[in-house]
Amino acid sequence: MAAEWSVVLLTCQRGGCVSAFQRGGDLRRPEGSPHPHSAHGPRLLLRRLRPGLHLPARGGARRRGRSSGLQPGQPAGDHDAPGIDWDGFQGVRVIAVPGSQTYARNHGVYLTDEQGLVRDIIYKGTEAQIRQCAGPDGTVPLQVCGVVFFSSDAAEQLLATHVIPPLDACTYMGLDSGAPPIQLSLFFDIVLCMARGMTEKDFVKGGGDASARSARSVLWTALRAFPLSMASIPDASYDYMTMSASDHIRSLTLLPGSASHLRFCKTAHSHVDRPCLLEDGSSVTNCLLEGAVRLAAGSVIQHCHLQGPLEIGPGCLLSGLTVGSSPALQGCPLRDIVLQGHHVRLHDLPCRVFTLTGRLDDWQSPAEEATYLNMPWAEFFHRTGIREGDLWDAETPRRSRCLLSARLFPVLHACEALGLDDVLWLLAPAAVAGKRLACWRTAWRMSWQELLPCLDKAAELGARRALFFLQGQRKVRTVLLGHRDSSLLPLARSAVHEGYHEAVLGTLDEVASTAGDAGIAARALACIAEVLGCMARGEGGLRSGPAANREWASAFGRLESGDIAGGVRELAAERQKWMSSPALLVRAARHYEGAEQILVRQAVMSSCQFVTVGQVELPPLGHWVQVACPARLDLSGGWSDTPPITYEHGGAVVDVAVLVDGCRPIGARVRRISEPELRLVSLGGTSWSETVAELVCRELEHLQDYCQPHAPGALLKAAFICTQVVQFPSQKPLQAQLMESFGGGFEVHTWSKLPHGSGLGTSSILAGAVMASLYRAAGKAASTESLIHAVLHLEQRLTTGGGWQDQVGGLVPGIKIGRSKARLPLKVEVEKIPVPDSFTQTLNNHLLLVYTGKTRLARNLLQDVVRNWYARLPSTVQNADALVSSAEECAQALRQGNLPLIGKCLDRYWQQKKCMAPGCEPLAVRRMMDALRPYVYGQCLAGAGGGGFLYVLTKVPRQKEALHQILAKTEGLGNFSIHSIAVDTSGFSVEVLGCDLKDGAHPGGDMAV
Repeated sequence: MAAEWSVVLLTCQRGGCVSAFQRGGDLRRPEGSPHPHSAHGPRLLLRRLRPGLHLPARGGARRRGRSSGLQPGQPAGDHDAPGIDWDGFQGVRVIAVPGSQTYARNHGVYLTDEQGLVRDIIYKGTEAQIRQCAGPDGTVPLQVCGVVFFSSDAAEQLLATHVIPPLDACTYMGLDSGAPPIQLSLFFDIVLCMARGMTEKDFVKGGGDASARSARSVLWTALRAFPLSMASIPDASYDYMTMSASDHIRSLTLLPGSASHLRFCKTAHSHVDRPCLLEDGSSVTNCLLEGAVRLAAGSVIQHCHLQGPLEIGPGCLLSGLTVGSSPALQGCPLRDIVLQGHHVRLHDLPCRVFTLTGRLDDWQSPAEEATYLNMPWAEFFHRTGIREGDLWDAETPRRSRCLLSARLFPVLHACEALGLDDVLWLLAPAAVAGKRLACWRTAWRMSWQELLPCLDKAAELGARRALFFLQGQRKVRTVLLGHRDSSLLPLARSAVHEGYHEAVLGTLDEVASTAGDAGIAARALACIAEVLGCMARGEGGLRSGPAANREWASAFGRLESGDIAGGVRELAAERQKWMSSPALLVRAARHYEGAEQILVRQAVMSSCQFVTVGQVELPPLGHWVQVACPARLDLSGGWSDTPPITYEHGGAVVDVAVLVDGCRPIGARVRRISEPELRLVSLGGTSWSETVAELVCRELEHLQDYCQPHAPGALLKAAFICTQVVQFPSQKPLQAQLMESFGGGFEVHTWSKLPHGSGLGTSSILAGAVMASLYRAAGKAASTESLIHAVLHLEQRLTTGGGWQDQVGGLVPGIKIGRSKARLPLKVEVEKIPVPDSFTQTLNNHLLLVYTGKTRLARNLLQDVVRNWYARLPSTVQNADALVSSAEECAQALRQGNLPLIGKCLDRYWQQKKCMAPGCEPLAVRRMMDALRPYVYGQCLAGAGGGGFLYVLTKVPRQKEALHQILAKTEGLGNFSIHSIAVDTSGFSVEVLGCDLKDGAHPGGDMAV
C-alpha cells in the first residue's frame, strides 16, 4: 500500500514563481480540505530561497519511507520516521537514509560514535573517510535526506541568534537595516558546530571570509552544548533529481521489481483511447491521447494533448504539447529526445516556445566535449548548416559555449507564426534542414538559460489544469458510456474546487441526453447531483429529502413520458436558478436524485416483459381467493439485488422461505363483490380477523396517490393498476370498468403478523400475495417467475424502489439462490439449492429468530446506498463484488450441509451489510450479538439491518430457552423475543374458498412479538 504524503515542500529561486505555485498549491489541496490548515491530506509549504539559506542551484531531493504514527516524545510536525526512538530526545537530531559507499562519494555522510552521536559530517570524502562511516551491512548514512529536528531548547537558542551580528543579516530586519547578506549552510554552519569531533578552532577557521567566521563563532557559542544525534531510517530511499534527462526519464518509468523504492503507474490522470499501445515501462501523466498513439518502453509523455497516428520511440520525454502539435509529429522519428512546449512571458507579451534536446546531452559541458541531440556538436553543425556564431556571441569564452547558453530555440519571427516545426527540423536530414535554416536564422531565438527566467509558471499551471479537466471530461464519457466501475467523485470534487464544475456539468448533461439508455442517463444525473452537492461544500442541509417541488415538475414529466433528452434539457435550464446558495444547491441535488430515480424505475420496469399472464376460470361472485406466504431469511448477497446495482453489476442472493412460529405470517385474500367499487381492508387484532383499516375507492381519482408509498392503501392501489384489473389513467370511469369486465368490484383483505420494519421482506412478499390472489380472482393466472418480476414492476410504480430478493425468498419454496446479470432488461433467475438428506430438519433445529425490539429506521438507507454506488466508491464496488461471490460460497456451504461454514458466511454477510450501509447496527443489537457470539456459528440482522429481527445459527440444536436466559441477563437490550423458524418447503398457496370463511380459513396463529 502506497504511503500517503503529509507535506510537500517546494522551494523557488525566483520570487515571481512563489505566487504562481502558491495559487496552484491552494487549488490542488486535496478534495474536502478547502482550508489551508486542514488536518486532512498533504499541505504545501512554499518558500522562496532566502539569502541566508544555501541549497544546490539545480536539483532537489525526495524521500519516501513507510508511514508511521507519532511515537511518544516524538517532535510534533509532519514527518514519517519508523523505528526511531524519541524517548528522552534532547538537543538536535539529524535523519539519514542508507546509501552505497559509491553513491556517497558525491554527497555527504555522517560519522557517528557507538551512542549514535554525530562526530563529523564528511562531504565528498575519500574512500577511506567514507568507509569508516559504514555500518555492518556496508551502507553509509547519507546526509542528503535533509531532515533535522531541533528540540524546543535548541530551537529557542538558535532563534535567539537572529539579533546578533552578523547573523542578523539572515533576516529581513537585518537586510532592511543595511546589513550585507550572509550565506549560511544548515549542515556545515549550523549543525556541524554540534558534532563531537569538531573543535572550535577548526570550525571557525573553516568559515572562509571574516563575516562567515564571525557567524560561525556566534553559532558555536549558542549551540555547542547541545548533543547532536543521528537516526537512520532503514527502509527509506533517496532520489536525487539531477539535470540528466536520462535520470529523470528513468525515475518516471521504474517498473515493479526494480531496486528503487519509487513506483510510478503507467497511466495517471490521463485519458488514452488505445492503452494497449503503451508499452510496459512507459509513463503517461495528465494527458489526453486520442487515436493510435504508440509509446515505447522508457519514454514519458506529460501534460500533452495529442492525436494519432503517432509513434514515440524509446528514451523520449514529451511535455506541454497541444493538439495542434500532432500534425508536425506525425512521421517524425522520435527517439532519445526531450521535446517540451513552454508558456513564456516577455514583459507583457505571452507566447509559446518549444525546446528540443537529446536524452544524453550534457547541459553545461563545453561544446567541444559535449553533444546536442545525442550527436557531437560538430556533426550537428555539419548536418544542419548552423554555425557556432548563430548560437554564441564571439566574445563568449570557449568553455562557456554549452547547450545551456546556446540560442537554439525560436521565440518570435517578424513575418510568420512559429510552431513545433521550427525546432523539429533540427532532427531532419540535411536536405530537409536546408529549407528551414533561413527561417530559423531570421527568428529571434533564446537559449534555455535566457528562457528560464521568462517561463510563465501561472500560465503553465493553468494550461495543465485545463488539460486535466479536458481529459477528465473525456473520462466521464468513457466511464459512463462504457459502464465502467470507476469513481467520478474525485473528479467532481476537483472540478468544484478548481472552478471547472460548469464544464463537467455540461459533459454530464450531454451524456445523459444522448446516451439513449435509461441506465446510463440515470447514472449521469446522479453524478450531476454529486457535483451540486460538492458545490454546497457541506452546507445547505441534508442530501436526502423530498424532491417534488413544482418548479421541477415539467422536467420530471418529460422523463416519465420517455423523453430523456427533453427532460435533461429542462433539468439543466431549471438548475441554473438554483445555484446561488448552498441550500438551493442541496435542494437541486435532491431533485436530480429524484430525476435519476425516475430513470431507474424505467430501467427496472423492463422486467415487465418477463411477466406472462394466462386466463383461467373466473371464481364465482363472493368466493374468496386466499394466498398465504412464508417470510424470508436472506443468508447472503443482499443489496446486490437492489437497482441499479443489480443491472449494472449483477446480483446473487441466497434466500430461505421460513415459517415463523409454525405459520406463514403474510397473506391476502380477494373476492369479487356486486358493488362496482374497491374495498381495501387491513386485518389485525388478536385473531387477525379484525378490521383495523378500511378504504373504499369508487372513482379513478381515488387511485391517483398509488405512487405515494405512505398514502392509505397505496400498495393495493398499485396492485390493481399493475395487474391491469383497473386501467389507470383512463377516460373510462372506475365503476364502468369494473362492471364491464367483472360485473362488480373487489374486496381485498391483507395481513402480516410481523412487526413493521422486521427485515423479513414483508412488503414485497405481501405485494406478491396480493397480486397472486388478485390475478386469480380476476380470472387470470401467473407463474411464480412472472410474480417475481410483477412485484419488481409494482414496487417501481409504487416508487419504493426495492430489489427482488424479498419476493424470491417468500414466493419460491425452500432454499434457493436468485441471480441477475449486469444488463437490461432485468431478469431474475432462481436456482433451488439441493441440500443433504435431513439437513433441512438440522437447519430448523439450529436456526432461531430474535426480535431485537428495535424498529428498523431505514428512511434514507436506500438513498445512501444508491448514492454511494453511483459514486462508485471503491469500498462500495469491492463490497458488491464480495456480496455476489459470498452468495455463491454460501450456496456451496448449504449444498455440503456444513453448519460452521454457513455460520462463517452469515458473519461475513453482516460485515458486508455494515460496509454497504454504515450505521445499521444499533448499540443494543451489538450488545445482543456480543452476548450470543459464544453460542452461535454465525448471526446476522435480517434485511437491511438497523433493527427488526436477528437470526442466529446455534452451535447446539434447540437452544430457544437457553438463549432467552442469556439475553435476559444482558443489560441494555429492551424488549426482545425469540421465535422458532422452519424452512417452508411447500411455498405459498393459492386457494379458492367459499363465500363464508370457516375458522381454518382465517389467518390465525398469533406471534408473541
